[in-house]
Amino acid sequence: MEDFIHLHVHTYYSILDGQSPIKKLVDKAIDNGMKGMAVTDHGDMFGIKEFFDYCCKVNGKRKSQGLEPFKPIFGCEMYVARRGMHLKDAAQGDRGGWHLIVLAKNMTGYKNLIKLVSNSWVDGFYGRPRTDHEQLEKYHEGLIICSACIAGEIPSKILKDDIDGARKSIEWHKKLWGDDFYLELQRHEVKNPHQRANRETFPLQQRANKVIIELAREYGVKLVCTNDSHFVDEENAEAHDHLLCLSTGKELDDPTRMLYSKQEWFKTREEMNEVFSDIPEALSNTIEILDKVEVYNIDSDPIMPFFPIPEDFGTEEEWRTKFSEEELFKEFTSDENGENQLPEEEGRKKIEKLGGYEKIYRIKFEADYLKKLAYEGAKNIYGEPLSQEVDERIRFELHIMKTMGFPGYFLIVQDFINSARKELGVWVGPGRGSAAGSVVAYCLGITKIDPMKYDLLFERFLNPDRISLPDIDTDFDDDGRGKVLQWVMDKYGKDNCAHIITYGTMATKNSIKDVARVEKLPLDQTNALCKAIPDRLPDGLKMNLTNAIKCVKELQDAEASENPREHNTIKYAKMLEGTVRNTGIHACGFIICRDPISDHVPVSTADDPDFPNTKTIVTQYDGHVIESTGLIKMDFLGLKTLSEQKEAVKNVKLSRGIDVDIDNIPLDDPATYKLYQEGRTIGTFQFESPGMQKYLRELHPTVFEDLIAMNALYRPGPMDYIPSFIKRKNGLEEIKYDIPCTEKYLKDTYGITVYQEQVMLLSRQLADFTRGQSDALRKAMGKKKKDIVDKMKPMFIEGGTKNGHDPKVLDKIWTDWEKFASYAFNKSHAACYSWVAYQTAYLKANYPPEFMAAIMTRRSSDIKEITKLMDECKALGIPTKGPDVNESLVDFGVNKKGEIRFGLAAIKGMGEAAALAIINERQQNGPYADIYDFVERVSLSAINRRCLDSLALSGALDCFGIAREQYIEPDNKGVSFTEVLVKYGQLYQQEKHQAQNSLFGGFDDIEITKPQPSQVGEWSTIERLNKERDLVGIYLSAHPLDEYRIVLENLCNAHPGDVGRDGNREELAKLETIRIGGIVTNVRPGFMKNGKPCGFVTIEDFENSGEIAFFGESWGQWSGRMAVGNSLYITMKCYKKFKESNYYNLDILDIKFLGSVKDESINKLTISIPATSLIANGNGDSIEASNIVEDLSTLIKAEAGPTDLYIELIDAETAKTVTLRAKDKINIRYALIEFINQHDGWQYSIN
Repeated sequence: MEDFIHLHVHTYYSILDGQSPIKKLVDKAIDNGMKGMAVTDHGDMFGIKEFFDYCCKVNGKRKSQGLEPFKPIFGCEMYVARRGMHLKDAAQGDRGGWHLIVLAKNMTGYKNLIKLVSNSWVDGFYGRPRTDHEQLEKYHEGLIICSACIAGEIPSKILKDDIDGARKSIEWHKKLWGDDFYLELQRHEVKNPHQRANRETFPLQQRANKVIIELAREYGVKLVCTNDSHFVDEENAEAHDHLLCLSTGKELDDPTRMLYSKQEWFKTREEMNEVFSDIPEALSNTIEILDKVEVYNIDSDPIMPFFPIPEDFGTEEEWRTKFSEEELFKEFTSDENGENQLPEEEGRKKIEKLGGYEKIYRIKFEADYLKKLAYEGAKNIYGEPLSQEVDERIRFELHIMKTMGFPGYFLIVQDFINSARKELGVWVGPGRGSAAGSVVAYCLGITKIDPMKYDLLFERFLNPDRISLPDIDTDFDDDGRGKVLQWVMDKYGKDNCAHIITYGTMATKNSIKDVARVEKLPLDQTNALCKAIPDRLPDGLKMNLTNAIKCVKELQDAEASENPREHNTIKYAKMLEGTVRNTGIHACGFIICRDPISDHVPVSTADDPDFPNTKTIVTQYDGHVIESTGLIKMDFLGLKTLSEQKEAVKNVKLSRGIDVDIDNIPLDDPATYKLYQEGRTIGTFQFESPGMQKYLRELHPTVFEDLIAMNALYRPGPMDYIPSFIKRKNGLEEIKYDIPCTEKYLKDTYGITVYQEQVMLLSRQLADFTRGQSDALRKAMGKKKKDIVDKMKPMFIEGGTKNGHDPKVLDKIWTDWEKFASYAFNKSHAACYSWVAYQTAYLKANYPPEFMAAIMTRRSSDIKEITKLMDECKALGIPTKGPDVNESLVDFGVNKKGEIRFGLAAIKGMGEAAALAIINERQQNGPYADIYDFVERVSLSAINRRCLDSLALSGALDCFGIAREQYIEPDNKGVSFTEVLVKYGQLYQQEKHQAQNSLFGGFDDIEITKPQPSQVGEWSTIERLNKERDLVGIYLSAHPLDEYRIVLENLCNAHPGDVGRDGNREELAKLETIRIGGIVTNVRPGFMKNGKPCGFVTIEDFENSGEIAFFGESWGQWSGRMAVGNSLYITMKCYKKFKESNYYNLDILDIKFLGSVKDESINKLTISIPATSLIANGNGDSIEASNIVEDLSTLIKAEAGPTDLYIELIDAETAKTVTLRAKDKINIRYALIEFINQHDGWQYSIN
């Protein structure tokens, strides 16, 4: 048997074409005795880094076992443009190209392969990433070439009987690569007569192979055989076939769809010998290629980008003459005080690790400039002279940054952050994560939280004992993030910057959905299978379909089902789970390099998330592995909260003329703490959830440290400590310190260890741990590395005992740490985000209308969120009004009365340009007096008839006293008033223009008859409100369900969302009957496959909406009531269809109109009123009491109806009551219920 390895292999990074996980391929190759293998995905190198890393892992084990290393070969099946990569004419066949296998022989070849693949994406993409002959000539060194499958240039020409063309192609390739060019043979014979597969390929291969063999002998080119592998094992062929259906959007039984031969599995050496037994040299030549390939490392030490230091500071050349290598050796191998120098050998290794003296000089130059900036910032912040503590901390941090080789990193970060703030007008967050522990970062303006004040630790961020790249995550306002990235690309070079790719894989549920779609499994069965999969598996099992089947009976039943569609769905979903399905862009990761990115890693292109309709460069290796290639990742995050703050500050300036300096607000603002103490945190950052609101009300925070602690504690695990924290804060539980000196670091958290930093500081204080040791302890406890923790415990006990502490107490402290430290939170991050939270709370507490308008503007795309925020405005006593042409801004704004107005641009059919035209004219020449003044003044090129209709329907023209329907409804000539108004305005503006240019007349001479609105039929309330909602997304002036609120709140036990598709049927089944109410907002009638009618009706109440499905007779029975705008009361029953099944039926029992239910089911209304509300007590409130009685009487007498009314007066002191019955029955109107709810202590009950 000839030895053999695979040279033409597609992994699941040949997206939706390859199905092979890299790990399984390598494992199979090794198990079969192969000495190596290549990865050659279509047009990309997405999987190369994963391939390299896994082979390194495997080879580490093989080395320990005394085995030869398994050799990875990095390659790509490239597309070669037929006429040149820059020509892009589909009619000329430019889309795609010939296939070509390109393998890297050594590091030079790897670099050239990177260039070829990168350029094929950036410059040559047209349907596929394409290279061409010119590029191949330019980057040919270090490459091994195989002629590929029958889609390659040579076999394609052979199959077209262009033998001369094939000869010329061979000559061109051989001239360029010589003995490193090989002709490739493939044989995909389908031997199973019952298998549906591509049977046309094999005859074509044989026809091409015959000529290739002849030409190989003629030109002295060696042959290799490959199998064009796309899946791992033969049994995966059908799963791969399903993947192709997903890729092409075809159904499994489509007779015209693309088919593979199903022979493309990763065959063993024995199987390949059987296929190519007649051409043994084609097998052995794969080993020849393997032997040619060198072993090399594609990882790299950090490749720091160069920061352009101002010339007035000096030059790198000056530093090279200013400092000797001996001086640099001492500086870089000693501590910050020039002491404790490393031994000669260790010092030399450190210099080499940093890149030798060539790079050390650059680091020194950057470090000295960083020092200058840091001390300038320190003097501005801390004043002069600096305290010894601050100075020592800065010197220590600068020395660590320098000796780890990172000063350039900090220079770049401070540069783009300060430029964002000062040049670009972008809001930048105060920092996030452990970077906030750096005083140098604080002095440079990178962060805005003082680490000295809050005991934040630098070594939590950078620790020489824990070699890792610095990782500074920076928050920018949403709108500004793209500006900053563009600024960075302009400064450092577009080719030197890149986003980071992400890979979307078929997760457990998605794999079922994808395969079920191909199998045509009914949607309800697919949804039931997905719904059966829990969010987490028991006993800590990893979430995957195999494990889920072990735990979920429904999946077990499906796997064993006799229904082939259901059985196959599970079978092939298991095989396809984890397959790469698509690519994306990392939400925040960004690379800045000193050279073009494609000098180091391959790049591709993707749609730019910040600039629509443009392409941006992305790395082909993802964020998990990119840093090990030496590239420096920086995180640019868009934080919505910063945009909201920016908007709020702008609103305050517009409405009050006040400039709010949000970075310098007082940390002891009473109104802000009152807001937190009352739990009024809706709309604020981090503290908005109901659970947090509850704890804040109990905690009664009074200092900023309370907020930091709550931010850290409010998460699974440490949440258990919140009750004790609250009791200690409020003096209800004794604050204890195991050792008195620990109060220094535990005082702010009332004796409870909340932060990782506290563990670190206490280990130093009690047991003299070094900075590095304390950080190692923090990390080991946080990641539950018991072996490391156990090794460190004797060090802690011994060190603490030496310092005079009781070993038993030390043991207790250690035990407490072990319990809690795995939950302890990063204080640096908690402090930064608590500061952002405090800023939002400050704005809400001191400028509530402006703040609420800001967050409504920034969240306007989420109607549910807007509804919630409007409810909050109501609770705050802030009126929220609809759009108004005399008050509204572009977005939500605040008028002179402190009321929030909807923005004009939020109206459908308007847009920002039309809104600005109205606002600019109003601001320049005053409010509009009436509708005629409006159309006389605004630009009618910006405000057309459609805009005028939208303004009228949304209520933006209500201020002119004309009913909305009068604008819209046509008159007896079929013309609407808005049409007439536009013509009037156009004529008026035309006459005005002519008068201004006339020599004889003045503007006052213009006389045009003003049209009058017609008298039309009045719209019903529901019709008016529905049209309003269509234009602004929600009901503003009222809600059509307001009159039925009493029914919804007292007679319903569920919401429409509960009975919709995502409702919990198991919970619904516990109810004897389900009662929901709401308004019909959408109706979708249709027919089932059996021809019977069906309908899907969306019902909405004040809380949510849900779609209810009606089938067959049920639809026939109830469809008459399913009209948009109808207000319905529906009773239903939910039950299991079969006792052992988890499928539930939801049956409609009855449907009534809400108005009928209100009249028929509410027989009695009792209003309970504290007597003090209606009795004057001589303190000057007799007028108020009299007004209340009069208002209540008016509401009660407003309309007769079917309901008995009782008034119950309550004496709070004696608990006695007096009940009065009204003489006349009433109709319960919404105004009456609202009146009751507005008065403290008043309540109502029905029946």
